[in-house]
Parts: sequence; C-alpha cells; structure tokens
Amino acid sequence: MKILTAVGQVPSQPNSKRRVLVPTMGALHTAHGELIRVARVHAGKDGEVSVSIFVNPLQFEPGSDYERYPRPEKADEDFCRNAGVDLLFRPTPAELYVEDRSTFVDETSLSTVLEGKSRPGHFRGVCTVVAKLFNILVPDAAVFGEKDFQQLAIIRRMVRDLNFKIDIIAVPTVRQEDGLACSSRNQYLNGKERKQATVLRKALLKAAEIARGGETSAARIVSVVRETIGQAPLARIDYVDLVDAKNLQPLDVLRPNSLLALAVFFGKTRLIDNILLS
Repeated sequence: MKILTAVGQVPSQPNSKRRVLVPTMGALHTAHGELIRVARVHAGKDGEVSVSIFVNPLQFEPGSDYERYPRPEKADEDFCRNAGVDLLFRPTPAELYVEDRSTFVDETSLSTVLEGKSRPGHFRGVCTVVAKLFNILVPDAAVFGEKDFQQLAIIRRMVRDLNFKIDIIAVPTVRQEDGLACSSRNQYLNGKERKQATVLRKALLKAAEIARGGETSAARIVSVVRETIGQAPLARIDYVDLVDAKNLQPLDVLRPNSLLALAVFFGKTRLIDNILLS
C-alpha cells in the first residue's frame, strides 16, 4: 500500500486501470470497511482502491468537535492495509489549503435544509474538499454511504453540475447489531448514551411501520418519530423532517421516494440517521 501525504506525490492512473476513491475523515470502522469492499468490486482485481483521510476544517463550524475529532493514524493505516487498499492519501490542512485561499465550491439548493440548516457552511466545506480530492486523485468513481444521505445527494449534484466524469456509488447504511448506524462519533457516547441511542433506529422503523399501514401525513409521521425518541431521557432532538429524497424539499404528505431524516444529541454527541419511505 502506497501512503502519500503531498499532492505532488499522487501518481497518474494508467488508462487501463480503474481508480475508485473512498473519501473519509479517518477513525475507520466497519462501515468504512464496507465502502472499501464495494470500491474493490467496482475497481476490479486489476484496478486501484484509493482512500483519502482528511479531517476537513472547513466543514466544522466554530465551537464544534474539530479539535477533538479522533485521529488514530496508525490504526487507520493498519485498517487500510488489512482491507486491501492500494493507495492511502493523507494530506495535512496546510497541504490542501493555502493561507490566502479565496475559492470555494458552494451548492445552493440541496444544502439549505436538514444538516445545512443546522450547520451553516458545512456543505460548502464538504463540496470544496471533495472537489479538490477529485481533481488531485482523478478517480473514475467514488464511494459514499447512505447514512449521510444529504451529503450523497449534494455530491451527486456537484458532479452533475460541474461535469466531473466520475461515477458516484452509494452504499446502504451499515449498522451495529442493535441497529445503531456506524459512525466515528459513536465512540464519544458514554454507556447510558450508547444504550439509549438505539432509539433512533426504533423510531425510524416505527415510521416505516405506520407508513406501510397507510399513514400519509408528514406531520403525523414526524410526531410519532418524535414521541418514540422522547422515550429516551438523554435524547435531545435537533430535527426530524420528511423530505423528497431527490430534491430534499419538505413534504406535507408521504409520497414515493420520501426520506425521513433526523439528527439527535446524546450529551454533546450529535448523531444522524435516515430511512426511505414510500
């Protein structure tokens, strides 16, 4: 496995090989392993699986957990090597962002709701760094998880609007045995918070159950989800919204391809999850 830390070290990819990129912020876990596995399938035996690890300061708002975000470099390196990664790109902020930078990538529609509403500027940082990684590594495809559904939708829109010749591959949310979506932030939870965090999946499944039963009112579905989450004393809801999965606009009535998305705090740890309903 090649480990690169500078933009100038990245080799061009021969036309005969397919490079598939898995962009990450490190602290790699089971879900990242699944993204890497899918990347290998799409790269083929003779292709190249590339993983980037970069804790991107542009997507952290002031007062957030940027400084304490986990950075287990040796463990991440071993994880990638054991997963069969061919190239690990691990730049520093100084390598990617010059001091007098003044150019950013800003999506202005899908990013205004859900996470974008709660975390202003977050997706500007995401789009900027992903666009830079695409330009530096020039992959044929890139793999993203559906747990960050809004991010996936925004990256797809950016690729379409800016004519990146890159296939975007989506991977279903990977969950732990009790249903909690795998996330690097799960390690911040204490024992009681971790136990109660399973209410998120319970609430999403409850929404799916009443939708299958014929409930179409977005207000009623959201209310049931909020009531279910409220059974966990440590949970503090940021948002619960039903939106169109294509354009992420709020819905009053359930219809095909609807997305129920939520963000909930347990202590200082903010978790997100979602489910597609129809």
